[in-house]
Order: sequence, then structure tokens, then C-alpha cells
Amino acid sequence: MKTKTVTVKNMVCNRCIKVIKEELSKNDIPLVNIKLGEIELDNDIFKKNESKIKEILHKEGFELVENREARLINKVKSLIIENIHYGKEKPAHLNFSDFISKHMNVEYSYISKLFSEIEGKTIEKYIIEQKIEKVKELLIYDELSLTEISYELDYNSPQYLSRQFKQITGFTPTQFKKHGKWKRKKIDKI
Repeated sequence: MKTKTVTVKNMVCNRCIKVIKEELSKNDIPLVNIKLGEIELDNDIFKKNESKIKEILHKEGFELVENREARLINKVKSLIIENIHYGKEKPAHLNFSDFISKHMNVEYSYISKLFSEIEGKTIEKYIIEQKIEKVKELLIYDELSLTEISYELDYNSPQYLSRQFKQITGFTPTQFKKHGKWKRKKIDKI
């Protein structure tokens, strides 16, 4: 069986995976595999159902990414989101440039330049924004101290995390927590 892997824009969480699985199943379109940002299908099934798949995805707020550069950027975003929001194990002092380059099998300088051109921000800025959203989530859950959160997200210190948090949100973590400033961004809107 020959398979086709397609990239899906805005597919950034486990709930997204669940929705897509359910919708394709309802329409008798079997999957080979699904993960953040990607669906793998039998090639013949994809060809036969391509317009239906696009329609299903669009109805649920997703879309197929067909341009090579956009697929690369979507994959970079998925890797970052998966690591920050869903990573089970946090390697000590993860070097994202090496991590991305290794997983993409493309030179980081090329990916970084392309990302900045398409997204209008650097990969580093995107990583910081994703980390701050994760910090907000962890503050809302109120299960970890700021020190534990800073360790969890590989910050050098709680003070550094606090400074970065304030730069991005306008609030210190304590102010955010105390005043109920629990407005989080959707991960796919960062």
C-alpha cells in the first residue's frame, strides 16, 4: 500500500486530532496515521476523496497545506507546540535550533529565514510566545510553583521567566494569577 502524508494547518492539539479522526471516520475515510499537523492516508483513498477531505477539514476550521514552504513552517510549528505543550520528557537545555534541524532534516538557517519571511517573526519569538501560553495554563491550574514552572519550561530562573512573561503579557505571573487575567490565546493563533 502506498501512502500519502498531508499537512493540515491549525491542527495543534489532541482535540484537533480527535475531531479530524471522528469526521473522517463518519465519512468512511480510513486513516493510516494521524499526528499533530499531519494525516497519513492510503494514496488511492486520498486521490478518490481529496475534495471531500478538504471540505471536511474546512468545515472544522482546518485546511490542507499544499505549498512546500508552508508545509515546512507548519511542521516547525507542530514540533514546537508538541514539545512545549505535550512533551512528556523535557531534555535538559533543549537547543531548539538543533532539535528542529534534526527533525526537519533541513539546515536551520534556511528554516529560520523562511519562518521569519512567512510568519513575520523569528522562530525564537514563536517559541517564547508558546512558552508563555504554557506558563499561563500552568498558572491557571495552580499546581506548580513559579520555580517549578520555570524548571518545567527550561528557564534559567523564575526571575527570567517573570521578566519574559511581563514583556509578553504586560503582567507579572503573580498579577496574572491574582487578578484573574486568564485570557489565553489559542495556540494556532500565536
